[in-house]
Amino acid sequence: MAGFLGASPREAVATLVASHGTTWVIDRCIEVLTKGEIDGEFLVGLSGQHARHVLQGREGGVEGYWPRVWSLRAFLYSWEPRASSVVIASLKDESWRVREMALKVMIRRQLPVSDSRRALLARDPIARVRVALERLAP
Repeated sequence: MAGFLGASPREAVATLVASHGTTWVIDRCIEVLTKGEIDGEFLVGLSGQHARHVLQGREGGVEGYWPRVWSLRAFLYSWEPRASSVVIASLKDESWRVREMALKVMIRRQLPVSDSRRALLARDPIARVRVALERLAP
């Protein structure tokens, strides 16, 4: 599988899509986000050496937030509308990095956020999450 090494996130996702197709990439991302199922080769394809550290148990390991962040980030560059509910559900994640990336995807994909969720995120303890929320259209 192609790796992220030396490639931008956009290039890494494009390489995965070229090798396996959009549906396959979206499926793997959804599996990470909904089931916590981690395909090590896929993760390395998304994030290269950083993923290797996670797979070795560093940086929170596969149970940490990085696999979820990287999977959401892939939705910035490869998209199918069926991923919308997974992105929206990620707004409830315990990790602020995941919440912030979910908001970035929602901005790019023009996904709506409920008024109740918007109110909760407006009080998020992390400024980066609140700033991302401000960029999301009402």
